[in-house]
This record gives sequence, C-alpha cells and structure tokens, in this order.
Amino acid sequence: MNPIDPSHVFWTWSAQAKVNPIPIARAEGVYFWDTEGKRYLDFNSMTMCVNIGHGNRRVIEAIKAQLDTLPYAAPGMLTRVRAQAAELIASLTPGGALSKVLFTLGGADANENAIKLARGYTGKHKILTRYRSYHGATAGAMALTGDPRRHMWEPLTMPGVVHFLDPYRYRSTFHRTNPDISEAEFTQDYLNHLEEIITYEGPETIAAILLETVTGTNGIIIPPEGYLQGIRALCDKYDIVMICDEVMSGFGRTGKWFAVEHWDVTPDIITMAKGLTSAYAPLGAVAMKPEIAAAFNERVYQGGLTYTAHPVSLAAAIANIQTMREEGIIEHAAAMGPVLHHLLNDLGEKHPSVGEVRSIGLFGIIELVKNRQTREPLSPWNTTNETMRAVRQYCRDHGLFLYTHWHTVLVIPPLIITEEQLAEGFAILDEALEIADRSVEDGQ
Repeated sequence: MNPIDPSHVFWTWSAQAKVNPIPIARAEGVYFWDTEGKRYLDFNSMTMCVNIGHGNRRVIEAIKAQLDTLPYAAPGMLTRVRAQAAELIASLTPGGALSKVLFTLGGADANENAIKLARGYTGKHKILTRYRSYHGATAGAMALTGDPRRHMWEPLTMPGVVHFLDPYRYRSTFHRTNPDISEAEFTQDYLNHLEEIITYEGPETIAAILLETVTGTNGIIIPPEGYLQGIRALCDKYDIVMICDEVMSGFGRTGKWFAVEHWDVTPDIITMAKGLTSAYAPLGAVAMKPEIAAAFNERVYQGGLTYTAHPVSLAAAIANIQTMREEGIIEHAAAMGPVLHHLLNDLGEKHPSVGEVRSIGLFGIIELVKNRQTREPLSPWNTTNETMRAVRQYCRDHGLFLYTHWHTVLVIPPLIITEEQLAEGFAILDEALEIADRSVEDGQ
C-alpha cells in the first residue's frame, strides 16, 4: 500500500514538528492494522469511544440504510430516527427520569448546552466543576475544564466557573498526614469542602454542579461511597442543578449503562457522546428531567448547530444501543471488570514503579511513581518525560496501542474484549513497565 502523505495535515493536541501518527488502514474487533500490515491491540478504544469494537456490521448497515433513505434533515424537522433515538436514550437513564433529549455533535457541545439549560432553568449563572475534570475543547467547555489544557487559551470567554477539588484518595490534599482516615470521614471532608465553596460563592448565584461521574483521563478517580449521594443532597438543599458528564464513563464503560447507576443517584442532566454511537458517527446528547425542558415551553431555547440531530448519526446510535442490548455487551463489560482489576493488581505487586491501580468495569489506570513511600509521580505534573515516552513507545513497537497521561497509563479497551485478549495486552505492558522500574531504581 502506498504511504499516506500528511504534509497538508494540521494536527490537534500536538506540536506539529513532533507528530508521529500511526498510519491506520483498517480495524476489526479489538484490533487495528497500519498501512504496513502491522497489527495493534487497541487498549484505548481509539479515543475511549469504540465501545462495541471496530467493524460492527449491524451499525455499518444501519448507517448505509439511513444514507439511502434520508442522509440529512434540518435541525428543526421531525424525523422518525430522531424520535426513536430520543426515546431509546431516555429509557436508559436512571428510572427513565431524564425523559427529554437534546442532540449535539459531541461531548463538548453537550456540556455547553447542559450549562445553557441549567442557567436558563434556574436563572442563576455560576457553574461549579472540579480541577481534575475535562469537559471538552470548545471555548465554553474548556472554561469548564479544570486541568491545564485550558491554560493556553485563558482568559476564556465564559465567566462564572468555579473549580473545587476531587475526592482523590491517593493524593488527597486534606489527608497527607492522616492517610488512614475512614472512607466515610474522607467522603464527608470533601463534601464539606464543596459546601463551604457553595457558601462562599452564594447558592443563590449557582446554577449547576458539573462533574465527570468517574474522572476520566485525569486519573480514573472513582467516587467513594456516599460522595455522589452527598452532592445530590447538596444540590437539592441549595436548588442547584446536578449535571453528570458521562461522555467517557457512559454506555457500558463501567459495567452499567451510566456510571451513576453504581451509586443509585439520579442527576438532573446527563451529557453523553463517545460510546453513544461507539464513534461510528459523531453524536452527543443531553438528557434532562422534563421540568428543565419545560422551562423553555414558552421561550425560545437559543441553541443548535447545522448538524444537530443528524439522521446518519442517530441511526448509528440506535443500532449501537440495540447491539449492546442484544449481545449483552454491558453485562460482558461488568464480567470483565474483575478480570481487569486482578491483572492491574498483579502488575502493581510486581513492579516497584506502580504506586496505585484503580478500575471500575473496563475503565482502568496505572499510576507510576518514583517512590512508593513519597508517591512522587514518575513524570511531573502536566509533563510527559522520557521514561513515560519510552514506556508508551515500547507498547506501540510491540503492537499495543494505549494512552498515557503524564505519569499514568490508561487501560480502556473495547467492551467486547476477552480475558485472553486482556492477558495479551498485559503481557506487553508487563515488559514495558520494566523501563519504568529501571528509572525508579536508577533514581532518574
């Protein structure tokens, strides 16, 4: 196959002179192949999104059929596929309580629309989000984001965003001198921290609290028992809209349709994308309680884009959800969760560079450190050093595609992955972590 000429391509999230992309040719199941025929095991679901795996014929045929029938309709028109997709998504929300669905192009504008809805519904303007959050790359979503990806574009144009701390047990700011505190006390300390900020900011000014149900690339931080329930109670107490960003954690990633189900919590709004179509077509959505939608019964909701509710993407979403249901993919992800957790724990016990591992469903992370006692990250905050680059490159050289973020290694495979395929990837990762171990031993 002829090589691909990238000379006219401008790359996102990259220094242009340092890009080294894999020239991908095709993909099937949990694997993809480059233009030279080399096979890679996809341990990142491409961009944490190909939940049902690559090349699913049911979804592909649904897209083809929609193209043959109605390839596009204006956002203000009613289509059968739009009504069906909205009904299907609403039925998946906790208790079917979020019964109105607004479609978007992806996760970033889903979060931006969620903010518009919350502000319009409450008449208030402030939004509280967490520091280790990522909510998208558009201007408003970047303002909502807490991590350093927003710094380059500051000052951002959306005012009223206030950040608070995540309940990150391994690196808890509040418990460095008291790491053995009980989970209940740990949880209450972080809820107290949030309520104090609500008090300082003035609850009469706060429209919403927006949070990734399970923090994604910034750590796979799994909320402790009682935390989400406590946020729900604070939102009820102060008349604040609770928004759960399930762009990454939704559609089976944690072994449930939505991660909030693990804690029996019903937010007011859920945002979603990625696994909604398993990336076979671009689509996001905002599911909301009917009273929020009703706030716009008599006044115009000022929002929407040319490709809102695109029929081809909606057909992909319907087929994707039907595939998940009929093939038991959510149940399979739940069953593979303990397998992934066991494999992660085994690596943690074997490699001195592993400080902690965390996972829920098929959503896992390895946190690498220079020293287990001090917990100093193997690569500094907001930096990828040579050791981390070498770990990632070793995996790529040996046919394992995964994502590293600063000092962490993410394990987020397609939900159809088998125990044998997980073991295949972990055998390569086991060897790659010897690079990190040598770095620790050499004091680099």
